[in-house]
Amino acid sequence: MRDRNFDDIAEKFSRNIYGTTKGQLRQAILWQDLDMLFASLPQRPLRVLDAGGGEGQTACRVAKLGHQVTLCDLSAEMIARARQHALQEGVSENMHFVQCAAQDVAQHLESPVDLILFHAVLEWVAEPKAVLEHLWRCLAPGGALSLMFYNAHGLLMHNMVAGNFPYVQQGMPKKKKRSLSPDYPREPQQVYGWLEEIGWRIASKTGVRVFHDYLREKHQQRDDYETLLELETRYCRQEPWISLGRYIHVTAFKPETQG
Repeated sequence: MRDRNFDDIAEKFSRNIYGTTKGQLRQAILWQDLDMLFASLPQRPLRVLDAGGGEGQTACRVAKLGHQVTLCDLSAEMIARARQHALQEGVSENMHFVQCAAQDVAQHLESPVDLILFHAVLEWVAEPKAVLEHLWRCLAPGGALSLMFYNAHGLLMHNMVAGNFPYVQQGMPKKKKRSLSPDYPREPQQVYGWLEEIGWRIASKTGVRVFHDYLREKHQQRDDYETLLELETRYCRQEPWISLGRYIHVTAFKPETQG
């Protein structure tokens, strides 16, 4: 099994994810959590690692807050796009770019970081727990992890609502190699278990797009976006909605007493 490199679908990824309301809503909910997370961390310029950071939308926004961000990605095309985005946003001086897999990034860091962003990557890697263990070693004691992963429960719900019964019965295999559908949808309880076994203390869980993708009338995703965002915000941090999100965002901390 190999980790996914996005060189061949970078443009499709940009258009289909960030150019849609699902990308807009994902960022909006994520930043509600990140704003609260930054408020709980030391009020100084932080050392931040964006592992598998893609085009750098989140990394550049973090850099704009005055933090020093290292962005790594396996894809040369994504690194190039991230560099261009940083230049356009005027934050290049606060950013460092490395083309490598997340599990190889430690050799490129001068010291452990205060915060790790690991968004929409876990579902593309063949050995997820090993990657989380590697990131643990990159994080300073007292530091935080922002982990967002593709939820297997949300994938099942989406296909059932759409009436794709034979596909569900087959185990929902990935259909196309170049598809944006992740290779390894993750079971939430398994991910939580990995984090706790490694030593992280989970602080919060948020469902991302708990209603958006299931709307019967798809035009409402765009036409009623503000109302939808308000309702997503109201329910996304409570069950059963957390476990029905297309993604789940987890914040977790490395205890001060562990190295």
